[in-house]
Amino acid sequence: MIRMGKPFCLYLTAAFWAASGAAASAPTPRVTSDGFALPQPGHVFSFPRDDGAHPDFRIEWWYVTGHLFAAHDRRFGFQATFFRLAGPKGVRDDNPDFSRREVLLAHMALTDVATGKFWHEERLNRAGWDAHAAVGALDLTNGEWALRLLGNDPPEMDLRGGVRAQAAFHLDLTAAKPLVIFGEDGVSHKGAEPSAASYYLTFSRLKTRGQLTLGTENFEVQGEAWMDHEISSSQLGRDQVGWDWVCVQFRGQPRELMLYRLRRADGSADPASRLQWVTPDGRAVTAPYQWAVESTWTSPTSHAQYPARIRLATEDPASHAPVVLHLEPLAPDQELTNALGGGPYWEGACRVRDDQGRELGSAYLELTGYARVLKF
Repeated sequence: MIRMGKPFCLYLTAAFWAASGAAASAPTPRVTSDGFALPQPGHVFSFPRDDGAHPDFRIEWWYVTGHLFAAHDRRFGFQATFFRLAGPKGVRDDNPDFSRREVLLAHMALTDVATGKFWHEERLNRAGWDAHAAVGALDLTNGEWALRLLGNDPPEMDLRGGVRAQAAFHLDLTAAKPLVIFGEDGVSHKGAEPSAASYYLTFSRLKTRGQLTLGTENFEVQGEAWMDHEISSSQLGRDQVGWDWVCVQFRGQPRELMLYRLRRADGSADPASRLQWVTPDGRAVTAPYQWAVESTWTSPTSHAQYPARIRLATEDPASHAPVVLHLEPLAPDQELTNALGGGPYWEGACRVRDDQGRELGSAYLELTGYARVLKF
């Protein structure tokens, strides 16, 4: 999610470093029991410094998803994710080119809507000569994959990614709206425990253009993307088994919608779950919602059963009029096997329709905890 603490981040952190993740006992702890920082209410951000890495926190990710369009009605969905996972406090680096202080995980994926094909790749490296997450500015690399800030007025980023020999893309991302800070008083809560929280920073609409190579074909592409940057040390509640996350960009209007639905073992949604609209001026406004699964898809690889077509009901925060959205995957199989990080999850491009079948916009949907219950 989320976005919110990917299962592979948490599994990998535990497996690599045996980190406890336990929160301090104080009602509003400043650090975890093993010394990592926790998000604090009222925190004042400074950019572009806070676009970069935050080594005092255990887990951090920069997450870009989007829809690309080319000539002859070609359409693609893409995902590019960079993760920073801290090692235990007090570890010294004997070799800075092969760091023990943090590991860097990255995921790339591409959906070709015309063929229904989906490709993905993951990488895991220690911080050093082949991968880094800079402090003080957005500058991330994992091999030849990279995400860097080019300018700040408006924010503009350079993204280079791909999937093995099948695909490569080089994209320019320019913010069309102000940065959004989700949550309450700067903190996005993910559970009842005070430590289950993150700083959740988002560019909800990035104008996107560039080049995509798919096999022997080359495309000039343009479209829109969504970028999350989350900073955390202990995100989820103890009784949560996974989550559903979606971002929606509406066609022809400068509004977006984000939902994270935290699932308990009995299938119910945790009260910390939130649906928030992004207003034209970049404010996040909370609204009620109802989530209903209209059909499912079973993975031939993991055998997990995921929601497929979803009905999401909410209300317009300005008029309070009811809004009903149907999320439809652009390809059924958009499951990442995630062999390096801890378990499969579904992350894919969707179209958004209303009750009359009219297409309202584009979405990206993430479904975790269906193939494997999260334990950390």
